[in-house]
Amino acid sequence: MNILVVGLGLIGGSVCKALKKYTYHNVTGCDINHDIEENALRDVAVDEAFSGNYSGFDLVIISLFPETAENFFAENAGKFDKNTLITDVCGIKGDFSARMKSTAEKNGLRYVGIHPMAGKEFGGYSNSSANLFVKANFIITPFEDSRSEDIELLKNLSSEIGAGKIVITSPENHDKMIAYTSQLAHIVSSAYVKSPELNLECGFSGGSFQDMTRIATMNEKMWTDLFMQNCDNLQFELDTLIGNLLKYRDALQKRDAETMKNLIAEGRKLKENNLRHRVGQPN
Repeated sequence: MNILVVGLGLIGGSVCKALKKYTYHNVTGCDINHDIEENALRDVAVDEAFSGNYSGFDLVIISLFPETAENFFAENAGKFDKNTLITDVCGIKGDFSARMKSTAEKNGLRYVGIHPMAGKEFGGYSNSSANLFVKANFIITPFEDSRSEDIELLKNLSSEIGAGKIVITSPENHDKMIAYTSQLAHIVSSAYVKSPELNLECGFSGGSFQDMTRIATMNEKMWTDLFMQNCDNLQFELDTLIGNLLKYRDALQKRDAETMKNLIAEGRKLKENNLRHRVGQPN
């Protein structure tokens, strides 16, 4: 295929590098920063830089922040060849995907969103990697009337660049689940590092501290956009977490060791059951 990747940050750059390493597709890279396009050419991460001609592409992968992705597509949808398949890698779907689909259909295009569950502490093209998606979960979010051929194309492409488990779900269910598995974790990490002890942790921290704080370096513009577009689902998960945390706090305040032991045991059993369930899941 002829593939256009719009936005050569961490995810877009990694998509380009993975496509060049693991597939035979022709890749064109597009970024507002032309120096990044030149870097991608030097790295052989793309076959060519975007020339301004929107025709001739079989697949367009929009790898921009949600608001920017939506604006880019609205401004340029009419320039693509009719029937081109459009996708995006944004971490929000729901109403966002519905608007993207509407824009696509008004311009004779097809649209199905994807969300590779992969990332790093720091973004940007300089941190991109051809192996970022190896064994990563990939989510594809078609609509009820999406073409089966488009879903299969995206499944195959995800597999080609190394995806582990590929999940097909609705845009709405995607947002419900991502609020719990991703967005809540980012809020917790951001809040966790606000302790006055943060700059004194050196020599006292281990893997648990690193795990809890790794994603606090998130990009505030992108993640605010993601949080606000998934506000209801995320608020539900945050309220649930706060309610559970209060139980632990109350046990501490009351010096209630028995309740604390039961709370910890409950969490352990839930996670052990979760691990057993994951082991039984096919990739």
